[in-house]
Amino acid sequence: MLYIAAMSIVLSHNKVQEQAGLAVMKMAMDVAANQSESIMALDVNAKAMETSVQPFLGAILDIQV
Repeated sequence: MLYIAAMSIVLSHNKVQEQAGLAVMKMAMDVAANQSESIMALDVNAKAMETSVQPFLGAILDIQV
């Protein structure tokens, strides 16, 4: 009878550890996703700023044959 109670406690403890590990992993994945979205937005904003400062770049293409 004592072994059954001890096994129940160990299984419950392992389940809590697994849930905590999954929660931490989900938080880390969310942070990584937010960082990647921020980097992508920064790249788009940098290109928009570049064209607003020098709008003539890339507008004219001279080709000689």
